[in-house]
Amino acid sequence: MHHPDLLYQLALSRVPQIGHITARSLLEHFGTAEAIFKAKSSTLQSIDGLGQVRARAIRQFKDFSRSEQELGFISRNNINAISILDKAYPHQLKFCADAPALLFFKGNFDFNERKTVAVIGTRHNSDYGAYCCKNLIEDLAAYEPVIVSGIAYGIDVLAHKTAMQHNLPTIGVVGHGLDSIYPATHHKVAQQAMQNGGLLSEYFSETPADKQHFPARNRIVAGLADVTVVIETGVKGGSVITAELANGYNRDVAAFPGRSSDVRSAGCNYLIRKNKAALITCADDLADLMGWNMTSKPKKVQKQLFVQLNNLEQKLYSNLQPDGSIIHIDELARISEMPHSTALSGILKMEMYGMVEYMPGNICRLL
Repeated sequence: MHHPDLLYQLALSRVPQIGHITARSLLEHFGTAEAIFKAKSSTLQSIDGLGQVRARAIRQFKDFSRSEQELGFISRNNINAISILDKAYPHQLKFCADAPALLFFKGNFDFNERKTVAVIGTRHNSDYGAYCCKNLIEDLAAYEPVIVSGIAYGIDVLAHKTAMQHNLPTIGVVGHGLDSIYPATHHKVAQQAMQNGGLLSEYFSETPADKQHFPARNRIVAGLADVTVVIETGVKGGSVITAELANGYNRDVAAFPGRSSDVRSAGCNYLIRKNKAALITCADDLADLMGWNMTSKPKKVQKQLFVQLNNLEQKLYSNLQPDGSIIHIDELARISEMPHSTALSGILKMEMYGMVEYMPGNICRLL
């Protein structure tokens, strides 16, 4: 049984002039998509940045038939439609300004606080690229990450296959509807991924794998991950674009270097040279980059340290999960109702006391 607001959320994604950023802003303002469609024109126009044209587009939208059709497809095919307001929405992706307001997921996976590594690269990899990909994921298995990629030829599909060989969950982000698989030759891989992981898309069913969808798909790959690893790509390859997007989201990027004469490594060498990616040669390098190799952790804080925390810092502390679950600093600041700078200052102070751990990717957790 789907949430009663889902029909309106589906419809919102089809309103002309309303993109992901605007849709998210409206959902956060009104609380439900139904309330958006039922709001008066004057109310809509009073929202900062919406304007008359977009307000009119919402008020004049009447064609719910395509959304009703999609609702039926979702129900028949056990697809999970995830609103950006839902707790089930991928945690890391939520902090990207252009994240989809609605995602479609088919598989067996909870988007929890697990380490997430995007592994991407050329469609025409060399033996060296295959070696790097296989060894990286095999050695990363000890850290139990989820492996994200795009089910494309080359490095992408090899990353998915290797993850499954080592019982790691894997998420395939596609640039089309979930009624098909592109390329079709990877249908079996996609089906296997759904047993421990799944497929993720922002597109309605019957949406073809058009060329312009793939750069948009790449932003989701970058946004889902704690770190994006590039294994062989040309300077103008799509993986360089994904790495640039990850940098824009303030996420870590790593790349395997290659010979200066190898065009398939030119993009990786470029990213490293321009300080847009850290140079790695193995899983240990990546673990060091991400701070996963900590051999010792600060000792548990004693209760008397609470006297050294002010009221705001105690509020931050109380909003951290006692089970040690991680949370992004932006989310912590939001639920603690304080500016980002105040939250960051408090977290760094508590880290100094050994009360919390502040990790790459702007995430923290209670020790």
